[in-house]
Amino acid sequence: MKREFAPERLNVPGFAAAAATLEAADPVPKYERLVAELAAPAPDAVVNWTAHGEERPGADGKPVPWMHLEAEATVPLVCQRCLSPVDTSLGVDRWFRFVANEEVAEAEDEESEEDLLVVSRDFDLHALIEDELLMEIPVMPAHDVCPTPVQLSSSDEDFKAAEEAKPNPFAVLGALRSRKPEEGK
Repeated sequence: MKREFAPERLNVPGFAAAAATLEAADPVPKYERLVAELAAPAPDAVVNWTAHGEERPGADGKPVPWMHLEAEATVPLVCQRCLSPVDTSLGVDRWFRFVANEEVAEAEDEESEEDLLVVSRDFDLHALIEDELLMEIPVMPAHDVCPTPVQLSSSDEDFKAAEEAKPNPFAVLGALRSRKPEEGK
């Protein structure tokens, strides 16, 4: 008999012990925090993901739950040059080792190469997928070549005219300095 696992309430120890695999193609709108980062609605975009559990011997010889997560999606983000939507590929390929509690995770985090998570019998795999995709969003998404010409000036002509009409503060200071001491009294 094959065990069924639900990504919304994943029994991590059972998932790893069974060396089970879950996979799906979820619509992007299912991931609300990811949708909040988009430049435009993406009703047809999908998040393709696969999670595979396994047990590996720990330092004490007891089995430790591990999970390999792969996820990818292409979503419209705001191009930081032209400010129009740019389709950006996000990809995750990461291993996670599960530990007993937050204290153990903090203590072992510095020395471990893999990411550490706290083991749970009702782990939200979708939240992990969303977290990982959010961390993959580039700081400066941009087109390779923007579809519209990018204006590289920092101001317009009205702004320049207003700046030129203002007196130079250093010129005013220079005029005060060149005054004779008797004139200031």
